[in-house]
Amino acid sequence: MPHTQLPDHGAVLAEVREVRRAGVVRLRELRVPALAEISDGLEAAAPGAPHFPAVERLLRLAVSRIGGGTLQEAAEYSLGLAQGTRDWPAADRRKRAAQVYGISVERFRKHHELMVLGEVAEQIVRMAPVGRTVVRDAPVVLFPGTRRAAPRLAPAHRRLRVRSARLTVHVHPADLLRDVDVVVSPSNTYFALPEAYKSSVAASLRRAGALRDPAGGLVEDRIHDELRAWVARHGRPGGPVAPGTVAVTGAGALERQGVRRLYHAAVAVPRAGTNDYDVLPADVTRAVARAFALLGEEAGRHRPPLTSLCLPLLGAGRGGLAPAESLAAVWAAVEAELARGARWDLHFVVRRAERADLIEQLLGAENA
Repeated sequence: MPHTQLPDHGAVLAEVREVRRAGVVRLRELRVPALAEISDGLEAAAPGAPHFPAVERLLRLAVSRIGGGTLQEAAEYSLGLAQGTRDWPAADRRKRAAQVYGISVERFRKHHELMVLGEVAEQIVRMAPVGRTVVRDAPVVLFPGTRRAAPRLAPAHRRLRVRSARLTVHVHPADLLRDVDVVVSPSNTYFALPEAYKSSVAASLRRAGALRDPAGGLVEDRIHDELRAWVARHGRPGGPVAPGTVAVTGAGALERQGVRRLYHAAVAVPRAGTNDYDVLPADVTRAVARAFALLGEEAGRHRPPLTSLCLPLLGAGRGGLAPAESLAAVWAAVEAELARGARWDLHFVVRRAERADLIEQLLGAENA
């Protein structure tokens, strides 16, 4: 039966958390009315049919729509959807999900698990056939034997006005950026880049900036090599720099996309003896302010001059800051720069539409 109103995200999330505790193997025993109603609206089950097979398909589809990476993998383990984990105890599934992020079980439980399950809930709410503008002539198969109109995709770029300032929000991975002079990349205080196969902003920029031969083989890991050279010149090789320090490198192969400089912002302080990090909002603000200072120093040395800068939500990944907390810390430096009359072309980059919504709402932005 189709919904008459948007499903409540909180209610959906509560039921997803209940599935996490029980695992999909016990779906038959769970009372999950919101998930059952949404799956019924998508799949039109026969009268009297059990709800749990359709709910499991709904969960699997929601997780598949996350788009890969550590977030999707952690969701699969958390809910028992990964191959061979259906009957794993909740504690074992949580432990394996924590390993995906390389953090302790306790830190995952306190900081990452809600983010992971919240993303699953968000995908489910988006699929619910209510209150959506749809493309009437573009039916797609959501489940075997069903056809529904596809929802319109969220825009990949939003141009906003915040008081006198204009900014662009990019809703896609950072390595797809084009024609932005400077991109700020989050880093730890050792300026140790993550492996290129990972899904973080820094990893994706490293991967996209590498030079490769026609067969895809690595020729030069240029961003990594330049950052190591910067540390050798300015820091202590093998030792940390002060939080808020910003290192400058070229953009490697990203120059073909119009990205000319990378500013590596040291905001994450590794916690001794663990794989965890601490990020303080004050260090985020300091790093963004330093990035603007460097942009002012470098701008005129280039032809044409550097005029645009793109910021991610620093510290909102493995750093553990809530997206709103990260945005507040970033915006404190942006607003100070605007207050002194700067006229940079400002950009933000986020991977998910809900974070773009957050930027728009918290900044009180209007469409430009």
